[in-house]
Amino acid sequence: MVRHQRLQTARQRFDQLDRALTRWMARSGILLLRVGLGVVFFWFGALKFVPDLSPAQDLAARTIHMLTAGVIPASVGVLVLAIWECAIGLGLITGRFMRAVLLLLFVQMLGTLTPLVLFPRETWQLVPFAPTLEGQYIIKNIVLVSAALVIGATVRGGYVLAEPGDCR
Repeated sequence: MVRHQRLQTARQRFDQLDRALTRWMARSGILLLRVGLGVVFFWFGALKFVPDLSPAQDLAARTIHMLTAGVIPASVGVLVLAIWECAIGLGLITGRFMRAVLLLLFVQMLGTLTPLVLFPRETWQLVPFAPTLEGQYIIKNIVLVSAALVIGATVRGGYVLAEPGDCR
């Protein structure tokens, strides 16, 4: 009987801890997701301001060149992309102008997927099953887009519930 009571008490304590942690994650998760995503965008954008520092710079330059039919020189395209990504990052970090920031993010993400089609020899070892390191770098953007969708669901006041029935 004593063993059963101890086990029941341990389960109750675990449940209390689990509920507290879940509520903290529900309260803090979107903010941390938004700021974390902002840091990633700002960091990757800032790298593009320094020649040859970003591992994606060459592929980005060639993609911009192809998408604009050579109208925008690679150096200008990379500079615009750096400013664009830093603006997305700052918007996410500060939480300001979220609709515009998310629009910029989604447009930018469309551009990042195009090398999978434009440069298949560089992005795939075996199309469409085995991406190269560059291809993996591009495909991971699915997670960034998904994070942006979750953040976007909150711009009109939406929020995460720790448990069904929880209300603010």
